[in-house]
Amino acid sequence: MCGRFARRSTQEVLADWFGVEPEDMPFFAPTYNAAPQSTQPVVRPSADTGKPEFALMRWGLVPFWAKDAKVGYSTINARAEEVAAKPLYREAFKKRRCLVPADAFYEWQRIDAKTKRPFAFGMQRGEPYAFAGLWERWKPKEGEALETFTILTTDPNKLAEQVHNRMPVILDPQEYSRWLEPGDPSRPPVDLLRPYPAEKMHSWPVSDRVGNVRNNDLELLTECPPEKQLF
Repeated sequence: MCGRFARRSTQEVLADWFGVEPEDMPFFAPTYNAAPQSTQPVVRPSADTGKPEFALMRWGLVPFWAKDAKVGYSTINARAEEVAAKPLYREAFKKRRCLVPADAFYEWQRIDAKTKRPFAFGMQRGEPYAFAGLWERWKPKEGEALETFTILTTDPNKLAEQVHNRMPVILDPQEYSRWLEPGDPSRPPVDLLRPYPAEKMHSWPVSDRVGNVRNNDLELLTECPPEKQLF
């Protein structure tokens, strides 16, 4: 699964990376410990122009037909093998795909029954990247509409499998347009839902401080040798 990630890139860097004008972006600050139910920026096609735009959404997808928003607590991730058929994600996969900007994601390696060690996963060259995501707009009986998203997961590559049995779906920049464009709803881009090449990534142990959602600082991305972990 993917339950935490970091986005240290500035808005200017992300505007250039995703081809969006900075003045058209909603304000958001870097985060070093994005957690479920937090509000994060995602990239989706503009309803007016079809071009990429940033939107702020809550992490944990609530389908448009849900009776209440509580379902979002269990939908932070969607398994790539299930999105084409599972009612929770089926319509979003056909029509409402998005990109979730990140610079690293965190995963925990189980050492023994009581011990887990956190690792960060980023690109070899340190550039930002994007998870494949889905988004939805849910309208309660009263109040404003809520926009939410989920991150797709797949089998791990050789790097990630040393720590966990799943990893988020990461897309290459040349795949962004195809993932975002509506295309034929009956033929969504299932072929993009595969492990990212391990040789383009690297991982490193980080402090167990990342396990506390109240910690949100750049030091969370600093390499922390196992002997300095505070178990």
